[in-house]
Parts: sequence; C-alpha cells; structure tokens
Amino acid sequence: MEVDGLCAEVFEGGVGSDDLVCHGSTLSLTPLIPHTSTPLRRSVPQDVPRRSKKENKATQAPSIPNPFPELCSPSQSPVQIGSLVGKSVASEKDRHVVRVYGEDTLGRSLCVLSGATARDVCHMLVQTAHCSDEESWALVELHPSLGLERCLEDHERVIDLQSSWPVDGSTKFLFRKNYAKYEFFKKPMLFFPESMISDSADVSKGVSSSDLVQTLLQAGTCPEIQGFLYVREAGRKAWKRVYYFLRRSGLYCSTKGSSKEPRHLQYVADLADLNIYTVTNSRKLYTAPSEHTFCFKSCSDGARSQDMKLFCAENEQTKTCWITAFRLFKYGKQLHSNYQLSQSGVRQQVSPRDAKGREDEDSLVAMDFTGKSGGRVIQNPKEAENAEQEEGQAWRKREALRYTLPNAPPGSRPSSVHQTQPWFHGGVSRCEAQRLIEEQGQVDGMFLIRESRQHGQCYVLSLCYKLKTKHYLVIPFEEAGRTYYTMDDGETIFIDLLQLVEFYQINRGILPVRLKHPCVRVAL
Repeated sequence: MEVDGLCAEVFEGGVGSDDLVCHGSTLSLTPLIPHTSTPLRRSVPQDVPRRSKKENKATQAPSIPNPFPELCSPSQSPVQIGSLVGKSVASEKDRHVVRVYGEDTLGRSLCVLSGATARDVCHMLVQTAHCSDEESWALVELHPSLGLERCLEDHERVIDLQSSWPVDGSTKFLFRKNYAKYEFFKKPMLFFPESMISDSADVSKGVSSSDLVQTLLQAGTCPEIQGFLYVREAGRKAWKRVYYFLRRSGLYCSTKGSSKEPRHLQYVADLADLNIYTVTNSRKLYTAPSEHTFCFKSCSDGARSQDMKLFCAENEQTKTCWITAFRLFKYGKQLHSNYQLSQSGVRQQVSPRDAKGREDEDSLVAMDFTGKSGGRVIQNPKEAENAEQEEGQAWRKREALRYTLPNAPPGSRPSSVHQTQPWFHGGVSRCEAQRLIEEQGQVDGMFLIRESRQHGQCYVLSLCYKLKTKHYLVIPFEEAGRTYYTMDDGETIFIDLLQLVEFYQINRGILPVRLKHPCVRVAL
C-alpha cells in the first residue's frame, strides 16, 4: 500500500485519531495531513561534506603555537626520520634469545643484539640477579657430554658462538665467578714457572715471568712455553708423553725428546683456529693419567670427540701455565685491553675511601703505637707476628664483651647466622669444595666454609693458596655456658663463624693468606 505524507500508528475503534486505544485489534496507518489537490514537495537528498577525524580533533581543541618548530619540521630537523625508522626495524631483526644457567641448574632467557659480547651479557645478569663484584663474573661455555668447559673472553660475541653449536646438542652457557680471569697480570710468577719459559731467539737465555707478559704485549721476538705433556693418540685410548712448544706461530712438538732443532720439530696446530678447554672427570671419560687435563678444539667444528686434541699435565700449575699462555698468545693486546676495561669499571664502583682499604697486603707493615713518639715500624718479623696475635686477642675480647653485656639483645648474633652467608656451602664434600674453588679461578685467598662430615658439630674452612686447596678444621667448644669456635686450639676464639671470617679477612693469623674472595653460587 502506498502512503503519501507522514503517517502515524492508530487503532481502529478509538475515540479519535490522536488517541492510542489498547482494546482495538486491527492496526492501520492513517495520514496526518488530509488529501489536497496541491502537490506535495518532496525532499531531495543533498551531498554533505564530511570531515576527517583529524580535522574534527583539530576543530575541537584550541590552537596552541608550537614552541619547538625546528624539532617537528622534517626539513629543519637535524635528525633524519627515515634513518630512525630503519634502525628500529633493523634492531628488531637483530635480536636473539640467549639462555644462561646458574649453578643451581635454573636458567634465565635474555634478549640480546647480535653484536652483544660476553661482557655485555654478564653485565645484564649482574643487574637482574642483583650480584656484587661485577668484574669477577664470567660466562662459561659448557659441553656436558664431552666434559668440556671454557671461560669466554670479554670481547667474544655470544651469538656467533651460539650459532656454531649443534642444534640437538646439550651445550649451554653458565654464569659463574672467575677470579683468575686477569690474575696473571697482577701475579705472573704464580702462573708461569720459569722452568717452562724460554726465549725462542736464544735457547740458552731464560725469561722471567713478569718479562714474559710484557714481551707478549709488545712487538718483536716472543718467548715460548715448553714442557712435557701427555697426549692421547688419535683413535686410541693410550696416552703418550711428548715434549711440546707453544709459540705465537702455533703449537709444535718434538719428535726426539726435548730437541728444538728444526728437523725434529713437527707442526701441530694454529692458535687462531683453536679454542682451549678444561676437561672435567677426565679419568672416567678419557682414561687420562691425571685430572689436570685440557684440550684444543677447532672454533668452527661442532662438539665431536674426534675433533679434539687431548692433553694432560703433571700438576695443576703446569696445566694453568699452558692455558694462560694460550690465551696470551692468541689474543695478546686485546686481552690486556679487556683487563684495563675491567679495572676502570672497578675504580668507578669503588669510592676513594674504600679504595684505600684495598691495598695489597704486601704493602702493609706492622706498626707499634705504644710509645710516645706516635708510632714506629716493626722491623723484626718475630715481633711483628707477636703484635699481630696480641691485636687479634684484643679484638676478640672487645667483640666477645660487646655481645655478653646485660643490655645486649638476646639472639642478636645467633649461631646459625653463617647459613645466610654466600661463603657457606652446607654439607658439601671435600672433593666438591675443591671442584668449586677450581672452577672459580684458584686465586690466593679464595675460600668457603662447609660442614665437616668426619667430625660432628665441626666446620671446615677450605682456602686456596698457590693453586692448591688447604682445609682447616673449625672446632666448637663450651666456655662459661657459651659456645665458641676456634682454629688454633683456643688461642683465638669467636662467638660465631661470621666473626671468624671477618677476623681472618683483616688478619692472616695461622693462615698462609688472608681471606679475600668468597666462593659463591648464584641463583638466576
């Protein structure tokens, strides 16, 4: 039905057309305007211009003058907008995921750029895990199936190394302490025995340890490292004793004893194409003569046992000398730059007041302040030792008195306070303690405290000195109803292990060296 004009809904049977009646049942449409002969004007649709959303927002907000037109104008801006967009897109493509594990077998995933170095990753982990001593942390490459591990140099790119690993392998990164990373720059005589150093230009001329490091960092002739090593023959389980020479040009061996004649020298490998690894559990995995085992492996090859060159040294010092010399010969000045960079980071973190307390213990002298002259240097070694013991006894009495005063809060220093310290490792075994110290560098003064398995209620202080781990028994005893601890048969006693550690960090006492570096484990 065609309807002209406007319409309204009405019900039939109603009183009027303007009323709505509910009792009607038929719905019809009636015109509101009566029919006339005058034609009605119909509306014609018109095009209405629409504004964009930006124009609407601009019209709603008041116009504010731009105070920095030179920053918003592309023509006047000193920064190219296109270059910024390109860099942001490129950075997203260059990001990679690296998973690093702590000593508690738990890992953390990091998003890094393709050019990130081992130093950069360690810095990120130090920030996220809230660790201290930033420069002593290191990233370790671990091959569990082969028993190989290697501390990455600070300048090595992590992504380049990770891309060379086999896809289905078990190789991973570890975040661990390594105090010996640059220790040979400070004390080269501990890392390079003079019997293993010779001048390649003059066989009869010997070179000292300090001269070796300086010569390696300078141009000209370079000393060499020499000595006997046990080598595992290819395809066999037998080990053979051979005389080797490590030079900047590569690794050589002598086919006739320790002869250096050119006709007796045989070229083994180029250092630029190799990485050096320490071998763990080498007796069980490779039937090595001793546990002082290391190996050379190509940088490009995957983790395969047939691509490794296994060596075994007679003692730990010889093994450390070969590994450290390999690092110096391969990286040279780059290694020294890494060391200088790490030292600059330490100087920035330590205030001048704290730096005065970090002097080398060799520069400290014993003083006597009992006279009226203001103090004198004790020249007699026996008198200096007695003064040190008297100072330790006086310090112990002051500390013990402070915690036995009537107004001292009970339990302010509980006997279990050591369990929260990073240097306490619970009930680890003697072998496990030695392994932890070896993994973290074996520098003088590295220590940990553990529970004794042979003596109940006793503890053991494991201390590293001259690449060897010594163990000292800490014995508890009762005196006046209170428990004390001692390591020297009661000459110096302590109320808890924390006080014991604090004392031997300041005074050497019966120990060969003061406690310096705690052997710690970090949880990521």
